[in-house]
Amino acid sequence: MGLPRSLSDIVALLAGLASVLAPFIWASDAAAATQPLLLLGALLVVSALWSLVGSGGPSSWVTAAFAALLFVSPWAFGFDGDAAAAWTAWAAGAIALIVGFVTSLQARTPASAHS
Repeated sequence: MGLPRSLSDIVALLAGLASVLAPFIWASDAAAATQPLLLLGALLVVSALWSLVGSGGPSSWVTAAFAALLFVSPWAFGFDGDAAAAWTAWAAGAIALIVGFVTSLQARTPASAHS
């Protein structure tokens, strides 16, 4: 059973939106998290939107790469001590990474293998 490409893009879009909105709503006290969450969340949103509109945009691997960067950002940018911001990055990054990775592997699997 496969995961539809458009569903994975919608999940990545929602994960990116959660990251973009986090510094303004539930993680507003984490100054170190604002730029990484905004930038990486926006890259995730743009990647997902580009793929959703069918413009021949980034593959699922690009979305998965942005999601992986989002996942490691609490450690890389030093906001792992702020629970709201860190958990947003970890959850959004992990969900988008898993969905992007699964979709990428499905794209590489021949159609005859699913029959």
